[in-house]
Parts: sequence; structure tokens; C-alpha cells
Amino acid sequence: MGVNPAIRGRRVALDTVGFIYFIEEHPDYIPLVEPLFVAADNREREIVTSALTLLEVLVVPYRAGDRVLTERYEALLTRSRGVRLIEIDRPQLHAAALLRAQHRVRTPDAIQLSAAMLHRCTSFVTNDRKLPAIPGLDIVQLGDLLKET
Repeated sequence: MGVNPAIRGRRVALDTVGFIYFIEEHPDYIPLVEPLFVAADNREREIVTSALTLLEVLVVPYRAGDRVLTERYEALLTRSRGVRLIEIDRPQLHAAALLRAQHRVRTPDAIQLSAAMLHRCTSFVTNDRKLPAIPGLDIVQLGDLLKET
């Protein structure tokens, strides 16, 4: 089942934590996120995430000197069918600044949310409870889905 039934539309934005749960096979969350990656691989969905995700997922493997984990993240984010890594550009920075001004979100969250909005995602999958409601973008909380299973 996973997260797929909770998502509207074909294109979905995924916060950094979803990639971590998938790669590191988090025992509670892998059943929720794995079907999303399978759907992306089968071209039934497109997963969108900001290039900020690459920065965030590489910190711990770099600290630990874990080159294998670093390469797994790099491959997932840059060479997986159905996963689109959005480079941070000036229009996205302006959109992120507007989100920060209007909703008082932190900079990393604003960058992730602006990538989702600019690339016409209908849902943003996260486990970040501090995110505000954003018009036109459903915030799907993995923790809430976990409680429902």
C-alpha cells in the first residue's frame, strides 16, 4: 500500500527524509516509501526533490567515510528512473524567499517546497511537522500514515 494512496496526481515532491528511509531501509517507514519508488521506476509517478536533498543525505556518509552509502545516495538521486533532482536556480530562490516571508518556514524547507511548487507537484511527502499548509500543495505526513497502518 504505502504512501501512494495518499498522493494526488502523478508528480510528487519528496523531502530528504523519504530518501533516507528508502536507502537505509528504515523498518517502520520502508513499507510506506518503497511503493513510491517502485511506482517511479515503473513510470507511474515522478518523484521530485530539490538538489538540497543531495547535500543533506551526503553529510552523514561523508562523516563516517562511507563511500558505498555516498554512492548509493548519489545514484538514487541522479540516475534513477522516475526521480528528478531539481537544481537550485534564481526563480526557485525567489519563490523560497516568498515562502519564508509569507509562512515563516526555515530556508531548507522553503527550498524544498518551492521546488515542489515550481515543478507542479500536487503533494509534498515529509515527516516534518513544522510545515505550514501551502495552498495547492498537499502536505503528506509519513508519521500520520504510519499511525493508520
